[in-house]
Amino acid sequence: MIAAGAKSLLGLSIASPKGLSDNNSMSNSRSVVVVRASVSMDGSQTLSHNKNGSIPELKSINGHTGQKQGPLSTVGNSTNIKWHECPVEKVDRQRLLDQKGCVIWVTGLSGSGKSTLACALNQMLYQKGKLCYILDGDNVRHGLNRDLSFKAEDRAENIRRVGEVAKLFADAGIICIASLISPYRTDRDACRNLLPEGDFVEVFMDVPLEVCEARDPKGLYKLARAGKIKGGVE
Repeated sequence: MIAAGAKSLLGLSIASPKGLSDNNSMSNSRSVVVVRASVSMDGSQTLSHNKNGSIPELKSINGHTGQKQGPLSTVGNSTNIKWHECPVEKVDRQRLLDQKGCVIWVTGLSGSGKSTLACALNQMLYQKGKLCYILDGDNVRHGLNRDLSFKAEDRAENIRRVGEVAKLFADAGIICIASLISPYRTDRDACRNLLPEGDFVEVFMDVPLEVCEARDPKGLYKLARAGKIKGGVE
């Protein structure tokens, strides 16, 4: 169902396609809502829909003509791809949020207090009106990295993925706090190199092993001592 108050948003009017009434429930159908611009996007172009409900090609949006631009690239196993630029850049998002997008990478042993520090820092910055997001080592394995094990190659891939996501948060102008053991400098440096100089801050939790083991919040050290965990504690 399309709420009456939602029919005009940021200059866009939302209209139901032919045959779709506001009384139809979105949960009971796979209906398509047509979005029609009620204002000019660049002073001369307007987005509308054809009689058949399809949206025609937009010739220009703020100087972007939609024409072919430059050669395609190959990155890793991805072929025929192209990086698409947008008029709204990182500096614009930072100005909007009144903050600098960056990555604060917290590393250290299990039980060293990484997550505790990340949450405390997040709360402090939030109280100062700063927008942050935490990428916690355990949390990302509940979704994004749920397919990864704790084998050496999967640990490296785990860090790589988090580094790439952290980079996107920083590019969005958000302060991203990544909290992971990430024991290998090569992996951390690879993440650091994804960002401009000065946008990656590394924090090492210098807590002795015996202190971390005494805390053992997840019981991992006990399991490791009993030989029930292979490949180390994370």
